[in-house]
Amino acid sequence: MAKMKAAMAAVLVMEKEGVTQAFGVPGAAINPLYAQLRERQSIAHVLARHVEGASHMAEGYTRAKAGNIGVCIGTSGPAGTDMITGLYSAQADSIPILCITGQAPRARLHKEDFQAVDIASIAKPVTKWSTTVLEPAQVPRAFQQAFHLMRSGRPGPVLIDLPFDVMMAEIEFDIDTYEPLPVYKPAASRKQVEKALTMLMAADRPLIVAGGGIINADASDLLVEFAELTGVPVIPTLMGWGSIPDDHALMAGMCGLQTSHRYGNANMLASDFVLGIGNRWANRHTGSPEVYCKGRKFIHVDIEPTQIGRVFAPDYGIVSDARAALALFVEVAREWKSSGRLRDWSGWVAECQGRKGSLEYLRKTNFDSVPMKPQRVYQCMNNAFGRDVTYVSTIGLSQIAGAQFLHVYHPRHWINCGQAGPLGWTVPAALGVRAADPDRKLVALSGDYDFQFMIEELAVGAQFKLPYIHIVVNNSYLGLIRQSQRGFTMDYCVQLGFENINANPEDVTAQGYGVDHVKVVEGLGCKAIRVHKQEEIAPAVRQAEAWMAQFRVPVVIEIILERVTNIAMGTEIDNVVEFEELAGGKADVPTAVSMLD
Repeated sequence: MAKMKAAMAAVLVMEKEGVTQAFGVPGAAINPLYAQLRERQSIAHVLARHVEGASHMAEGYTRAKAGNIGVCIGTSGPAGTDMITGLYSAQADSIPILCITGQAPRARLHKEDFQAVDIASIAKPVTKWSTTVLEPAQVPRAFQQAFHLMRSGRPGPVLIDLPFDVMMAEIEFDIDTYEPLPVYKPAASRKQVEKALTMLMAADRPLIVAGGGIINADASDLLVEFAELTGVPVIPTLMGWGSIPDDHALMAGMCGLQTSHRYGNANMLASDFVLGIGNRWANRHTGSPEVYCKGRKFIHVDIEPTQIGRVFAPDYGIVSDARAALALFVEVAREWKSSGRLRDWSGWVAECQGRKGSLEYLRKTNFDSVPMKPQRVYQCMNNAFGRDVTYVSTIGLSQIAGAQFLHVYHPRHWINCGQAGPLGWTVPAALGVRAADPDRKLVALSGDYDFQFMIEELAVGAQFKLPYIHIVVNNSYLGLIRQSQRGFTMDYCVQLGFENINANPEDVTAQGYGVDHVKVVEGLGCKAIRVHKQEEIAPAVRQAEAWMAQFRVPVVIEIILERVTNIAMGTEIDNVVEFEELAGGKADVPTAVSMLD
């Protein structure tokens, strides 16, 4: 046993639990913890410019690699409340992050002390566990419990609030004999998997819906093996995108109201059976259950018991970690294949592939107009970045169109805030991904509004040498909200453009677009390029890669878009409106434009 400050015990436990990186903002109430971090020098620290940014950096760090747990640290009250959005985002997408907040001394908690707030109560609905530690001797065990909870069952975030005097108090603690608690993951039984496969064998047109739980469980290899063994096509959700390569013969497209492929929706509507693994039937994927479920049976496999039946009642449910379930599915499928018990669905697979390759089900991208249409931007991105790129994005028409037109070939190569979708998430999340992996090809995608929300975090990338390419598609609009306001016959308070008195008079196509992102980015210590035409994109990417290698800073490529482009979306998976011409030369409905163009 050794005598130490409780804050030192917290740092030592984090070391034993595998933490090597943290993101945060020091301040008076959390300085006792920072003092111990400084003494140990074992956990690298990135200084954010906003505490919400630190929480999203922690998210990006976790999402980048299996086994990672991002840590974000802040001072008292306002830092904790700033991190709530990051906690909500992490909770919604089953992402484990640890938020640590400094708190007023215990004796002042009821005295409305400066920046003292009951952050544990505020954070409770968006965490797996949220606690203010009131006894110094409980600090190491609180951290031990935090890592146990974050990793067990459905992963998720935890907040630990530490009063100043608790951190400063001396305790007895033996770190040498410390061991992490065993992680609990529910696992399917053989009897359950055999029943599920028996149901699958009765289907004529089955599909697998692959959710983000497969990515979280690092089970994409098993998913592909199971699909190939059985010959069942796969529909990945937005959070499961990359679990099977986009060009795999069994990748049947994404389904949904917005972030979907036409052929994905068509394949779903043609199916008669769905095996969902590690997914939560999110409404942007399903639309109404009445349309989504009609004419097909469902099996739902999920790590969280209360998730089964939450949106609709499946015909059969299995509570299991995705990797544990898929390992057993593969084992039983191998046995059944060798004994001739598996069906041949090659005709159904050919039908799905036929839709995937048909111009009738593909959206047009080869537009030549200037200012550019976003569809052409994504075509150019596919050509410029290749198969090994990792994309980071969050919300808006930029993300929706990105999901419709970009391609992802590996797990954890589409890093996306799925349910919460907070504007501003993309910059700090990309920095967190870069901190987790210094070598991967990394590209962020934002609309101009998302980009402006937390643009100050680019200075973090400059200071800590965290280079990546950030594509900003600028239409000077809150594009998704403008499009949704069509239903209210208005275009109200969604315009971002204005005549910038400092605009370059020679840059005619950027006039009236408001914020000069190039100047702001350069002022934050990064590099930027403005692009107007499709033929300028590939050279801009080459220039960005050269600058990253030379300066080790983020590089922004701003692409000026036409002001109004309506992106395909709808109210049901059988009612997605195509606003633009399709690849085959026709649209489902006449090309639509804003009523205020």
